[in-house]
Amino acid sequence: MYEEIGIHEKTIQLMKEAEQEIQLQWREIDQLQEQNSLKVLASFHKHHISEAHFNETTGYGYNDLGRDTIEKVFADVLGSEDAIVRGQFISGTHALTVTLFACLRPGDTMLSISGKPYDTLDEVIGIVENPSSLKSFGIEYEQIDLVDNDFDYSKIEKVISQKFYKLIEIQRSKGYSTRKSLSIEQLEKVIALIKKVSPETIVMVDNCYCEFVETKTPTEVGADLMVGSLIKNLGGGIAPNGAYVAGKKKCVELVGERLTCPGEGREVGPSLGMNKRLLQGLFFAPSVVASSLKTAVLTSRMLEKLGFEAEPKFDAKRVDIVQNIVFNDKEKLIKYCQGIQSASPIDSNAIPEAWDMPGYTDQVIMAAGTFTQGSSIELSCDGPIRPPYIAYQQGGLTYDYGKLGVMKAIDNIIEDHG
Repeated sequence: MYEEIGIHEKTIQLMKEAEQEIQLQWREIDQLQEQNSLKVLASFHKHHISEAHFNETTGYGYNDLGRDTIEKVFADVLGSEDAIVRGQFISGTHALTVTLFACLRPGDTMLSISGKPYDTLDEVIGIVENPSSLKSFGIEYEQIDLVDNDFDYSKIEKVISQKFYKLIEIQRSKGYSTRKSLSIEQLEKVIALIKKVSPETIVMVDNCYCEFVETKTPTEVGADLMVGSLIKNLGGGIAPNGAYVAGKKKCVELVGERLTCPGEGREVGPSLGMNKRLLQGLFFAPSVVASSLKTAVLTSRMLEKLGFEAEPKFDAKRVDIVQNIVFNDKEKLIKYCQGIQSASPIDSNAIPEAWDMPGYTDQVIMAAGTFTQGSSIELSCDGPIRPPYIAYQQGGLTYDYGKLGVMKAIDNIIEDHG
């Protein structure tokens, strides 16, 4: 059957060997899925979700019962005081941008303590010049790099004790860097330090790719705000777009006023028929995230067996759904991404090429034959065309489809099928 979609025997045998070696990791993922499913179901019951919550609003969106209840459900599931969950957020980057502009004022300084944020925030912050950036509004930016894949605690303490930073930003997932992603335990330790030295500083966490991968959330360990995309983990592959911001009520209210306008804030914003899909996406999210994790573990083990460097390793603790493969070879990176595309349900006949994608400093190759454009909870793979030529793979709506995608990609880089 595998041969019907062009997968060779060598790859099939490699997959079967790897599957036998990752059974312990699968059992741990199944336990995580059950815990997160219980959390979601309990919140649905608490808020008496019914068909009435599926109704849509248009225009201004006043009195949208479904929208307002969805935000209560998300706040519960994420362990937060409050949440704003809207289709008016175009992406995770947009939600991060709105949050930064909501919390910062001219003369303020923001500090990133996890190194430079993801490339799409370069022009938002003003690292790359843009007349609409935070920098253009007189908001300064500073950063502290990680040391050995952990926070530089002593430098952070020294810096924040000498100067007040209105907002400290932490990006958990690695982005297009070679570092490891950051765990809840690391967040808890550094947030405790920040709040001890500078309790009025807002701690904002970019939580993209990390939801439902661990049992605690950033707001449960002291973060004031956390931000994520609904075409990643919590959308379950069903949400058509959108993002969320969750955390302290006073901070979430500021985000609402920046998303719409002062004086109206979260009272407006029509759901436009999205409510059912947001609820259904969240309902499926624990299972979909588990499938993504299983796909990532399989990928890691198969690539390790072929001699490539994979991060995380198949038996490592995971904090997000992203799997890195270091190819040290431009052509192998491109061929791997093209293999992922060829196993996609949509546009499988397309051949991705590297291009100058808006918001990125290097050419990027992206493979994503997805039902929702740009969705990275569906199996996708991308990477900047720069040494050491790393593929960043994420997603997999089901394990079976994820496995097929990985096999096709590996088959595409194996030179000897004998």
